[in-house]
Amino acid sequence: MTRTNTTGRLRRMELLAVRLKQDTHCTVSELAREFGVSQRTISRDLSLMRDQGMQIDADRGRGGGVRLDRNWGVGRLNLAYAEAVDLLISLAVAEQMNSPMFLANLDSIRRQLVASFSPAKRDRVDRLKSRILVGVTASTYVQAGTSAPPKPVVQALHQAFTDQEMLAIGYQREDGETSRRTIEPHYLLLKYPVWYVVGFDHLRNAPRTFRCDRILAASGTGRHFHLLPKEEFPLSPDGVEMVV
Repeated sequence: MTRTNTTGRLRRMELLAVRLKQDTHCTVSELAREFGVSQRTISRDLSLMRDQGMQIDADRGRGGGVRLDRNWGVGRLNLAYAEAVDLLISLAVAEQMNSPMFLANLDSIRRQLVASFSPAKRDRVDRLKSRILVGVTASTYVQAGTSAPPKPVVQALHQAFTDQEMLAIGYQREDGETSRRTIEPHYLLLKYPVWYVVGFDHLRNAPRTFRCDRILAASGTGRHFHLLPKEEFPLSPDGVEMVV
């Protein structure tokens, strides 16, 4: 088992509280396997969480099952910075989509999230939001042929986009031909429900747009790029807007 620092332990306890809040029965041994620590570590975490006032119920009759009282912590939300950024950008995309349902409180949620950031982090979030574009809904033909990208691809693309890092990808064209490329993910374009990478392709030495679900593999290169203005990239004149 690996030892964690104080920050890692606090984060683990936050995730542990979320796990216990679910209605499913879980044991100390199951939690230990899930979080990659010893049962003794989980027991210490639970004891500390009780000392902090969390109402954790234990069922000794069913293998030491534990659960956080469902009424505890209503309204509390502890997010890591990266999670808060993802949520804030998702809210901005939802607003830009102009869906009439479930938007009544998005502005309030966004203000609360923004207020929790330092001025420097607010600037960083604003720069990220300015790099996300929303266009018209994808055609039924495109939607019929799309699928969810593999999770490792999504994670690598997310990291490269956020850090302005060149990305090595395996890409499959519509005709089935595959190639290896190094791209700079300058912008992300959503034509609901299909996401595209708008970037610079070093194989063609020119701007290109890549459909995310056709990216077969992706990995960071450790090399960074300077952001180019949106005007450098030819986008179809179909009402593309920037997330603001």
